[in-house]
Amino acid sequence: MAVDSVLSSPLGPPACEKDAKALQFIEEMTRNADAVQQRVLDEILTRNSQTEYLKRFKLDGVSDRETFKSRIPVVTYEDLQPEIQRIANGDRSPILSAHPISEFLTSSGTSAGERKLMPTIKEELDRRQLLYSLLMPVMNLYVPGLDKGKGLYFLFIKSETKTPGGLLARPVLTSYYKSEHFKSRPHDPYNVYTSPNEAILCADSFQSMYTQMLCGLYEREQVLRLGAVFASGLVRAIRFLQLHWPQLAHDIRTGTLNPQITNLSLCERMGKIMRPNPELADFVAGECCKENWEGIITRIWPKTKYLDVIVTGAMAQYIPTLDYYSGGLPKACTMYAASECYFGLNLNPMCKPSEVSYTIMPNMGYFEFLTHDSTTTNSSPTNFVDLVDVEVGKEYELVITTYAGLYRYRVGDILRVTGFHNSAPQFHFVRRKNVLLSIDSDKTDEAELQKAVENASKLLTEFNTSVVEYTSYADTKTIPGHYVIYWELLMKDLKNSPSDEVLNKCCLAMEESLNTVYRQGRVACNSIGPLEIRVVKNGTFEELMDYAISRGASINQYKVPRCVNFAPILELLDSRVMSSHFSPSLPQWTPERRR
Repeated sequence: MAVDSVLSSPLGPPACEKDAKALQFIEEMTRNADAVQQRVLDEILTRNSQTEYLKRFKLDGVSDRETFKSRIPVVTYEDLQPEIQRIANGDRSPILSAHPISEFLTSSGTSAGERKLMPTIKEELDRRQLLYSLLMPVMNLYVPGLDKGKGLYFLFIKSETKTPGGLLARPVLTSYYKSEHFKSRPHDPYNVYTSPNEAILCADSFQSMYTQMLCGLYEREQVLRLGAVFASGLVRAIRFLQLHWPQLAHDIRTGTLNPQITNLSLCERMGKIMRPNPELADFVAGECCKENWEGIITRIWPKTKYLDVIVTGAMAQYIPTLDYYSGGLPKACTMYAASECYFGLNLNPMCKPSEVSYTIMPNMGYFEFLTHDSTTTNSSPTNFVDLVDVEVGKEYELVITTYAGLYRYRVGDILRVTGFHNSAPQFHFVRRKNVLLSIDSDKTDEAELQKAVENASKLLTEFNTSVVEYTSYADTKTIPGHYVIYWELLMKDLKNSPSDEVLNKCCLAMEESLNTVYRQGRVACNSIGPLEIRVVKNGTFEELMDYAISRGASINQYKVPRCVNFAPILELLDSRVMSSHFSPSLPQWTPERRR
């Protein structure tokens, strides 16, 4: 029920006094976006004025924008790698930040096949928590009554390592879930999870998923929303239910826990939750044994009002699957964040996925925008505008300066301006720069795909066979999704052509060549299926070119696309497939970084 408050927000009537203060904060920040940006830059540069990095460029304590932009270069991760490696190796001097680096956040983006290491400081947790605290007050404007039930969220931690200098290196969400901000969060009736902390914090992905699903089934009448970080995670959870419902129903019927759950703290916690419930077990079994799983989410959890998942960017490919499983429930994209920095939130979270726009919160970091021209390969490194000066309809590459010591850092996200909330711009996420393939949190670019094809094709040389042309496709119709690579081969000796076994090994060789995030998804998270090579008839790629030219492409400028998702092109390729081959085993992966 909305409160009548002096803090009432232009965004709408707040659900409670706490929400009113959060909405007022959003208004204050967005009304004064430019002044907040100047304050943020001043704070960052003043506190870090004696760092080795800023002294190198002779900033001399000056914090105005013009001097900052004229002296500090725009950089990529590769530019900062020497400094980051020194910190990772144990150098505790103020290299990038005056505050001690508390840990590294491992990005889903990779460099030389390994996750990027993003330095962070302890106070960044407060900043991330602040943005989290704004999400439910906004959601409560659109969906009333969320304090009358719970959220079934599938949340997971991933493996962590230590750098040679002893600092933890782990994904940003693992860092957050393991922090006291999350573990000791105060009770909020609008944000209660069915999953106990012990289930979320269990490092074994099977045990974690199993117990989170079990808790969600026990509390099916309480669940008002389902969620995961990415759409792929929620699809994977439904697939998990498809595979494991007989054992889950057995556990509910008997009140005993699957013996595969061995984590001691998790077993103890589940012992307090579980109770025999034959009626519920019969219901779960009755729904899950049906061949048709359309609308299964609302059949099992009938009070579900929306799905809380990211369905922008590469995750948009999962929308049809989620619509099928949920009967078309709204899909809320609530926030925009990365390992480097948390950026902003969606002030209209119940909009259509194609209309999602994120309002940048100007207190999170200092933001610049490099004008992006999709017709050229390199944007001008001088064409920058400030947060409040972007233009509606234009596309930009995001460049950030953070409290933790990243200065004018190119994140790699391409954003399109859709409007403004007060003086703060709102952006639609267009895509991640240079990414060809993505199933989950993996990001594979063209250079990496090319290298993988080259490495795999070495297995063909003894058969006098080579890869003439190739393209790729992220197939999310399978669960989990998997990479499909189309190969056209030139076989010079048909009597000595490569066998199915050899081509299967080519699939594995490609996987071994891909980055650590991909291989972790295959081995530890089970979020990516075996890579598939589909061998097409000779002349297929000429047909592909003919098709492109018939649609207006220039024959002089035509290049084979290294990734395709246009349905008629996929139909053409699939109609020419002679054989399909899958990776016969898992690629090598360990949590440790390659030295």
